Amino acid sequence: MKKYVTVCFCLFLLYCSNAAAQSFNFEGNWQGKLSFPGTTLRIELHIAKVSAEKYSAFMKSPDQTDKEIPADLVTINGDSIRLNFKSIPGNTYYSGKIQSDTSIEGVWGQGGREFALPVSRTEKLTELVRPQNPKKPYPYKEEEVTVVNQTAGVTLAGTFTYPENGENFPVVVLITGSGPQDRDEELLGHRPFLVLSDYLTRNGIAVLRCDDRGIGKSTGNFSTATTKDFATDILACVEYLKTRKEINPKEIGLIGHSEGGIIAPMVAAESKDVAFIVMMAGPGLRGEKILELQTRLISKTEGTPDAEIDKVIALNKKCYKIALEEKDSLKAVEKLNKIFEDYFNTLSDADKKEMGGSADNLKLKTRQILSPWFKFFLSYDPKENLAKLKIPVLALDGEKDLQVPPKEDLKIIKSTLEKAGNKDFKIIMFPGLNHLFQTAKTGSPVEYSKIEETIAPVVLSSISDWIQQVTKK
Repeated sequence: MKKYVTVCFCLFLLYCSNAAAQSFNFEGNWQGKLSFPGTTLRIELHIAKVSAEKYSAFMKSPDQTDKEIPADLVTINGDSIRLNFKSIPGNTYYSGKIQSDTSIEGVWGQGGREFALPVSRTEKLTELVRPQNPKKPYPYKEEEVTVVNQTAGVTLAGTFTYPENGENFPVVVLITGSGPQDRDEELLGHRPFLVLSDYLTRNGIAVLRCDDRGIGKSTGNFSTATTKDFATDILACVEYLKTRKEINPKEIGLIGHSEGGIIAPMVAAESKDVAFIVMMAGPGLRGEKILELQTRLISKTEGTPDAEIDKVIALNKKCYKIALEEKDSLKAVEKLNKIFEDYFNTLSDADKKEMGGSADNLKLKTRQILSPWFKFFLSYDPKENLAKLKIPVLALDGEKDLQVPPKEDLKIIKSTLEKAGNKDFKIIMFPGLNHLFQTAKTGSPVEYSKIEETIAPVVLSSISDWIQQVTKK
């Protein structure tokens, strides 16, 4: 049994404090590996002396992000150190005792649990290499803009880019995937939408990309919103673009990645102002089916036996049934918690220990399963809106995508568009690419951060060329 745990980090303002014994040298860079059930993350610490009695510190998790997360409080007492990170959910801290000038034995505390995290000195912290990230100055115009979704009372903050010279440009709105995303769709040190936006704008296509509602500089509540709510934000973006004199209002398109590939057809089916859409790993299958295939593919890649995978999928189906059919929220919680308790009791002692010795970690999934977003995703069938589209559609998938299975996905998109009588669509499966359209070995999500490439160049050129083709008609 493998449970996948992600350490969630939020940025906060630094500061430090407290007196330290002079005989122990904590200053410098430290690196270690944090092992959670089912995964390992590199954790790096930087500790610096601010004054005789004060220290500052920050941590990095290079397998997740290139951001530095500052400690709110640094406490050093003799040979012991404690770093508190209030900005990271779960009462998070690092506590350790120096063993020598080059090693600290310590623990990472989060969510009421502690995980061993010994660290050793390192000369430099990991610098993520992302060669495709563009560097300023850009050879085009860039504006900070705001888009108001009056119906939802949400203001989206975004970036609008367009060529330096000319007018009447085709334009696209970039739509992020699932989870809270900023305008660059930043993930694991990669900024896919920054790379894509830069490429398109250099090739004569204007681009609008915004922080999700409640994320970055955008207002609103992300946690209570569903895919349908996010679609209203994109509709507002389309309305905004119609006010820009630089663009051709008859050549407004949408490019959606992953969940964004669900939103693009949803918006296009409602708005006559959308001239074309691009689905990058956009699901054509119902959410519940996507999750089943995703679980099987990722688990197989990690070497999980088929019998164990079947067991987990059966468990998930029971949970999804309750989420979709039980109208009483309290009863739904009780039923889900009972399912998780019963499942935990079937595990071996070793697996129970890996889960922390109780079913509580499994029960944390209850809130996620009963969230408005998850329940909508489970039941929503993308074919409903795909079948309404007569505009040009470009559907792309990576052959090694384990999150949106490409063969099943593209097959249903193709058949739905054909049955709808759409005469202008193109389907491409790129060999060797994963869910992020990186050149990959297995396609497993654990590879994402280790791959320097953000988006394969062939994908960038394919999107740009297609848009230029359909907007010249």
